[in-house]
Amino acid sequence: MSGFSPDWLALREPADHAAREPGLVAALGRSLRAPVRAVDLGCGTGSNLRALAPHLGPAQDWVLVDHDPALLAAARARLAAWAERAEEAGDGLILHRGGARIAVRFRVLDLAAGPEAALSEASRLVTAAALFDLVSEAWIAALARAVAAAGAVFYTALTYDGQERWTPPHPADAAIHAAFLAHQGGDKGFGPSTGPAATAALARAFRSHGYAVETANSPWRLGPDEADLLHRLAEGTARAAAETGRVAPEEAEAWREARQAPGTGAVIGHWDLLAVPPSA
Repeated sequence: MSGFSPDWLALREPADHAAREPGLVAALGRSLRAPVRAVDLGCGTGSNLRALAPHLGPAQDWVLVDHDPALLAAARARLAAWAERAEEAGDGLILHRGGARIAVRFRVLDLAAGPEAALSEASRLVTAAALFDLVSEAWIAALARAVAAAGAVFYTALTYDGQERWTPPHPADAAIHAAFLAHQGGDKGFGPSTGPAATAALARAFRSHGYAVETANSPWRLGPDEADLLHRLAEGTARAAAETGRVAPEEAEAWREARQAPGTGAVIGHWDLLAVPPSA
């Protein structure tokens, strides 16, 4: 899978946290028994832990998994800064924040071959954020089997659903969006990507194992306060669209310039999903 830079992940983190559906996070907390043992797949710089840990009780044990050692190093630094107090613990950290003690270990692992190696029978929560639109339906099916075998709860946030509304309207919006969706359906290292169909694929896969599945909308709502994020998002969207050959480079560049102008806004659709096993 192609990597994401720490600065991009830092830029999008406030929008990610604001978009999460709080009712589903609360339901996640109710579904778990202490101590919480969590595995975070494709953890990046640890944003998912920072979003969830305040809702998961006083005793937590996390394993953060990513293929990129540089992202794991950034996660370690950012989590230590986020904590009220951080202690070294072997190759991991003990974080203290809001009355919770959060043990964190970091694991370099390429998930492309399958998710099974990242899980263990001790896992009570398997989680990820902004990941599943990049993987194949076969990979999602393998994940559901592995999570069900562990009897774990599953939660994911911010899975892209293909819905975008940029303002003000631009004549190239439809062409750029169609080309971007075509680009997203390519192989990102996990087989043909599910793209906007990811949440439906996750729901089917977990329901086939008897899980109760709940979903909720979690769109980004971006305006003047998120100008830097909008600029980066427009740049990446235009570049991806142009790479498909479905729009001319000059058309993509004109759209990018328009979308980086003052007054631009966007609503970018995502879904959150919680899957709880029948034994929970």
